[in-house]
Amino acid sequence: MMHSVNPATGETFASHEPLDEQGIESALALAEEQATKWRLTSMDERTQLLSAIADRFDAHRDGLAEMATKEMGKHIREARAEVEKCGTALRYFAEHGPAMLEPEKIPGGKGELRWLPIGPVLAVMPWNFPYWQVIRFLTPTVLAGNVGLLKHASNVQGVGKLIADMVIEAGGPEGLFQNLAIPSGPVAGIIKDDRIRAATLTGSEPAGRAVAEVAGGALKKVVLELGGSDPFIVMPSADMDDAVETAVKARLQNSGQSCICGKRMIAHADIYDEFAERFTEALCSKRAGDPFDEESDIGPLSSEEQRQTVLDQLDKAKKAGGQLTGAEKPDGEGAYLHPGLLTGLDPAGEMRDEEVFGPVAMLFEAKDVDDAIRIANITPYGLGSAVFTSDADEQEAFITGLDAGMTAINQMTASTPEAPFGGVKNSGHGRELARFGLHEFMNLKSVFRAD
Repeated sequence: MMHSVNPATGETFASHEPLDEQGIESALALAEEQATKWRLTSMDERTQLLSAIADRFDAHRDGLAEMATKEMGKHIREARAEVEKCGTALRYFAEHGPAMLEPEKIPGGKGELRWLPIGPVLAVMPWNFPYWQVIRFLTPTVLAGNVGLLKHASNVQGVGKLIADMVIEAGGPEGLFQNLAIPSGPVAGIIKDDRIRAATLTGSEPAGRAVAEVAGGALKKVVLELGGSDPFIVMPSADMDDAVETAVKARLQNSGQSCICGKRMIAHADIYDEFAERFTEALCSKRAGDPFDEESDIGPLSSEEQRQTVLDQLDKAKKAGGQLTGAEKPDGEGAYLHPGLLTGLDPAGEMRDEEVFGPVAMLFEAKDVDDAIRIANITPYGLGSAVFTSDADEQEAFITGLDAGMTAINQMTASTPEAPFGGVKNSGHGRELARFGLHEFMNLKSVFRAD
């Protein structure tokens, strides 16, 4: 049995019966059947469905947001914004997606290149952005002519069901998109099944390695987004007010439970003391509280287990010489943790391998541009990065020097339907969003024509 537990209160408010073997078999058979039909639909039919799903996200925004807040603790402000973002992405692809799939002439006039669907795709999705992560998969799946099966995180099964219901309510046929209420155990067998053509996972590095190993053995393509320990670099020419404000926002997004949160703050020696003082004060003045209270800064972590994971990481960091400011654990019920800051750590120490998924930042000092890049790249992850500098030469040095899938200049890293999203190194491979994400699970067919 899978349970929906409110992390703000510890209350179990819903339980979900997982599919048995027969239920999984029925879902796979339905996906295979629908795949033969949906691939033949017109582009107009696909885009109309995306627009209709977007309408339902808009119409039910508040109720959808409340479910996310109850299931994983996301502050209600951020939950509403996430739901709205889903509608925006669905409409973006409905409007611009067809042009991304237009045939392309082969040089010399000998034929063309076609983007064609491949069939059923399995998505293993996390709890931290329970709507947005799924829409990043569902949208290109529908537009490409594929069908999708979702294995959502066990603690957000309510969200998974709501999404699947909205697809049906919007006019999507049975089997186009199915929410598989299953734990992680059956995932390997589903990936190996010949009816599944590819898989995508957003989650932890160990989970990604496990899925990649199974998919590789079955010769299935995968897209993996496995998190990161993103650098947030501040140079002397930066607008300090903007840098401090954005650094706090970046670290506390989703209570610090975002793969592209700025996690390792790196300040140039010339402005290190000023940045450290202002950032510490601004960060530690924020407080965790009731996620339904508009006045609270952040909500709880997603579970008591997740809070304990972060507390264990902080203990490890202190044993390695780190000094911790803030990060108090409030008394009472709920998986709350106030924001905090770690300083004094060796950038090359054990914490470089850790992704702290909570409202605690690490701060390091860099001597110059090259040293900042060295510290930034020392982690095994390479998802996002952010740099605050008004110097054009420095900007170019960071763009080319940072080993990451994304670099934001004078702003925080964010995902948007217009730009490809993904990383390098242990942050995974492949891309979501934009035309690159749309093409990941399609057959690029070369068509040759005789004169």
